[in-house]
Amino acid sequence: MPHGRIPRLLALLAVLAGAPFLVWPAWLNGYPLVFIDTVSYLLHTTVPEVPWDKTQAYGPFLHLFHWQRSLWAPVLAQGLIASHLIWLLQGAIRGRPNPGWHLLACAGVGVLTSGPWFLATLMPDALTGLLPICLYLLAFGRLSAGQSLWVGGLAVLAVASHLSHLPVALAVLVLTLVFTWRPGPVLRAGAPVVLAVLLLCTANAIAFGRFTPSPHGAAFLLARLQADGPAAALLRDRCPEAGWHLCAFTDRLPMDSDEFLWDETSPLNREADGTLRRMGAMRGAEEARAIIGETLAAHPGWVAAAALRNGLAQLGKVQVGDTLVPDHLEASARRAIAGHFPAEELAQFDAGAQMRGTLPALAAPWLLPHMPVLLASLGAALWLGWRAARARDWPRLALLAFALLALGANAAAAGALSKPHHRYQARIVWLLPLAVGVAALPRPRLARPPQ
Repeated sequence: MPHGRIPRLLALLAVLAGAPFLVWPAWLNGYPLVFIDTVSYLLHTTVPEVPWDKTQAYGPFLHLFHWQRSLWAPVLAQGLIASHLIWLLQGAIRGRPNPGWHLLACAGVGVLTSGPWFLATLMPDALTGLLPICLYLLAFGRLSAGQSLWVGGLAVLAVASHLSHLPVALAVLVLTLVFTWRPGPVLRAGAPVVLAVLLLCTANAIAFGRFTPSPHGAAFLLARLQADGPAAALLRDRCPEAGWHLCAFTDRLPMDSDEFLWDETSPLNREADGTLRRMGAMRGAEEARAIIGETLAAHPGWVAAAALRNGLAQLGKVQVGDTLVPDHLEASARRAIAGHFPAEELAQFDAGAQMRGTLPALAAPWLLPHMPVLLASLGAALWLGWRAARARDWPRLALLAFALLALGANAAAAGALSKPHHRYQARIVWLLPLAVGVAALPRPRLARPPQ
């Protein structure tokens, strides 16, 4: 074999070998992990049925690999993508990636962090932690043209897969500008973000007739604002004169945001006479935009204080677990698999530990290191960041800063715009231990000149 091909072969083998470490919970479960929302992404391309409450990127990504045959291929793809990005990340920090260090990094993420529990799940949450890595590589990675296209394409997918990823991307772009004060890195990292927004707007214009990233997102923000109180107070002040649908229900507000959105008895989903109002959140988006605008104008301090409180609460919710249970899977993911996949695929799904309700007990011992490792990583990040700043090692310092800021931006977006849930923060906190581990790697030894 020509000498020049050996490093490429080693790189390929390292990336392939690293992938199983990053999705191994799928084997523990006996099937890729799913969540109640997975059904929307599967039905998007199999029925097809455009989801009104989700973006239109992740469903086609899944279909690119499953072709209504098996969901193992998408989860393996997620593992390979994550492994390759970690390989490129090591190269960006050290100048030359090493297979041994790569396998150690993947094993560390796999055994000590929440990463594999989300990378093995067929949800956009698998891409949340990968997005900051993509943008870091585009800004600081010194990638080849082919690598830039690949990483840029992944960044487009990650941003477009979930609206909560967009605030994280914007925060990271601001940090890129702070670190470089040059347009090149910001443009390289920002181009996929702009393209993702344009794709979202175009898809929504075709599906719903509105050129916007989120045609119905106002319903979700209204759910949060009424649960925190300011929107409920505004409705009491403005009703019944305002003539809004929700004016008939002011005595029931505020209420839990999830119940407000999804419960069949919620004000969104009932008419004033008590009859069912189908697709209430979708139908109420226009009214929600008006109520939100008036709420922000009338109670800006109240809204800001609630957003801060929710964001801080979200920072502390980092446990894996609420995505491992079989709640609602019979009527969601199982329905999609039963209707559009082979019988043997449904049998595998039914035999999985998640569907049988035994996965939380199987997972429990593996989840114990997560919190100690996360807390240790926070301290290590501060120490390594101080050392990198003293040495003017800006790439390492930027990597640590990217990880910390991404965690904060994700908490702010998820907590303030939706509702604090453990899965929202657990899906990204694994990025900090990874950043610490890569930043702590030694530089390659320089070859000694011949004597």
